[in-house]
Amino acid sequence: MDNHFNTPSEVVDLSIQACEGKTKLPLGKMILMGIMAGAFIAFGGATSSTAAHAIENVGVSRIVAGSIFPVGLMLIVFLGGELFTGNCLIIMDVLDRRVTWTELVRDLVIVYFSNLIGALLVDVLIIFSGNLNYSGSLLGAYTIKVAIGKIAVTPIQGITSGILCNVLVCLAVLTATSATDIAGKVWAIFFPICAFVVGGFEHCVANMFYIPAGIMAASNPLYAEKAKEAYGITADQLASLNVVDSLNNFIPVTIGNIIGGMIFVGIPLYLIHKKKWN
Repeated sequence: MDNHFNTPSEVVDLSIQACEGKTKLPLGKMILMGIMAGAFIAFGGATSSTAAHAIENVGVSRIVAGSIFPVGLMLIVFLGGELFTGNCLIIMDVLDRRVTWTELVRDLVIVYFSNLIGALLVDVLIIFSGNLNYSGSLLGAYTIKVAIGKIAVTPIQGITSGILCNVLVCLAVLTATSATDIAGKVWAIFFPICAFVVGGFEHCVANMFYIPAGIMAASNPLYAEKAKEAYGITADQLASLNVVDSLNNFIPVTIGNIIGGMIFVGIPLYLIHKKKWN
């Protein structure tokens, strides 16, 4: 093994070993680690929105957000956590016959809803903390605008954007495994995650923060009025901020994230580095 980094083949081996352990976690531990991961991603979403909300230039705003959002995945990698999108890499264990399809589905379902609980906890804390009052309630209005934009995505946009997102997220997880020291892991995570945020791609767990935060913010008359004033948000758009309409985002984005992580990353890397070609 190289003193400075793991080779791609070693990265795949290490990922397969780690993912096998994920499916064997006791239920309570899996749920708790999922809640923590959902909260960590939500922290990245909340703080990046705070930093970027008053920047009018879209490119600059996204670069600022992208420079902060990676903290979520860093916390998961360094402290432990079960993240739905990263766990799509368990597909490599299925191909390696270490994990069954049933175990894969069980893990993804449990982790998905655990991530949701963690994100919702941070949503509630953010709302009651007064964080959205920044800039004369502009951050509250921005939170509403972001959620409305996400709910308005078409199914094809949600799927394709979800694919693009989780390709980068899973590559971030794998490149972090290639690094053998903390500084290397920080940079290995930073650039792919920054790229997905700057690209504006859709991440189902991040949206577990963004969309409920927007729904909660819309119930505050000050934030709703500011959203109308600052962004021209209409009453119909505000009305679209509800649990049922949020599925317009969550369903296609989740499908896209699964496709991106499994078909575009996990399966090709397994075939390249593990399959014996005769």
